[in-house]
Parts: sequence; structure tokens; C-alpha cells
Amino acid sequence: MVADIKSPAGLSAFNDLLVNQSFANGYTHSGEDSSLFEALGNAPDAAKYPNVARWYRNIASYEKNERSAWPSAGGSGNAAAKDDDEDIDLFGSDDEEDAEKAAIVAQRLKEYQEKKSKKPGPIAKSSVILDVKPWDDETDLKELEAKVRSIEMDGLVWGGGKLIPIGYGIQKLQIISVIEDAKVSVDDLSETITGFEDFVQSVDIVAFNKI
Repeated sequence: MVADIKSPAGLSAFNDLLVNQSFANGYTHSGEDSSLFEALGNAPDAAKYPNVARWYRNIASYEKNERSAWPSAGGSGNAAAKDDDEDIDLFGSDDEEDAEKAAIVAQRLKEYQEKKSKKPGPIAKSSVILDVKPWDDETDLKELEAKVRSIEMDGLVWGGGKLIPIGYGIQKLQIISVIEDAKVSVDDLSETITGFEDFVQSVDIVAFNKI
């Protein structure tokens, strides 16, 4: 059953529909917009339903006689507005024409919700700063960094690197990496780096921040 346009559920559904279109049936006003406007009666909370509030201001800019002349999705004019106290569904009256309007937009709402539910969520990523310590002051640090950057993993991107003194003429490589959490394990990455055993003594995690 189609939700009441005045209910939070009905307003939320209509607000979602208006994310990708300007009016009830797409990008041109129609009798359905007039029916919805009359059924709603007052502008909604713009903070909660910004798309519906925008739509309401647009429709309100037309005179009632102009709105009544708009053709519906079925090709006929708009139905008369109902009294605010009636139990009004998302598209106004209960006659055959309004039932057809309700079915059309309800189908569009359903298709939109299905499309929205299939969209992948945001990819979780993290910024990881690693300290890579060489064996001694004779370790070629440029070659060490080249070895580290040669590691390629799906979901791994290397960032900036710098050399930091740690005493006795020895420097360590501090390097930034951005990883996709679902694809790259920091433990596996550290183990791969320490696999360059002729260059690397140890790997420490300096910072691990979600992006």
C-alpha cells in the first residue's frame, strides 16, 4: 500500500525519489505533482526533507488554475484537491485515475529503492605510516626504499617517504601507504617488507588511521 504523503515514511520515500529527478514523474511537472502538493498542504521540514521542500517551493510558485491544467501521467488533467482532514494516500483521491497515478509513482519508488540498495557502500581505507629499519649504516637506503616500493598489492598505494636519523650514523626509512582494509593486511605487508632480509632489520607501525 502506498504510504501517506503526510507521514514520515511517505515524505522520506518522496524525498529519496527527488534525489534523481525534479518532479514526481521525472523532469516535467504533471498532475501528480499538483495532487501531491494539495495533499501535503504545507511545506515540509527543509532540514529533514530538503528535496521535498525544494519541490514544494517550485510547485507553490504556480497558481492553482495553472496546476489544475497540468496533464497527468495518463494524459488527463489533475484531480481536485482533497480536504486536509481526509485520510489521503501519497497521490490524493481514491478514484480510478488517482489509483493509476499512485501505481506509477509507487513503482518508480520501488525501482529507486532497489537501485539504491544495490549500490556498493564506500570503500574502507586506512593511512599507514611504517618505519623500516636497515641493518646498519652500510645498507643502501635508496635501494631499500626501491625494494619497499616494488611491492604491489591490489588495494595498496605508496605515498611519500623520508629518511630519519636513529643514531650511530644509521637512518631509517619512514614511508606512507594507503590501503583498502578489505584487501590488504598490514601484517602481510610488514612480513613482505621484512622478506628483503639483506636490507631490512625490522618494520614498525608508526600510525594507523582510518580514512
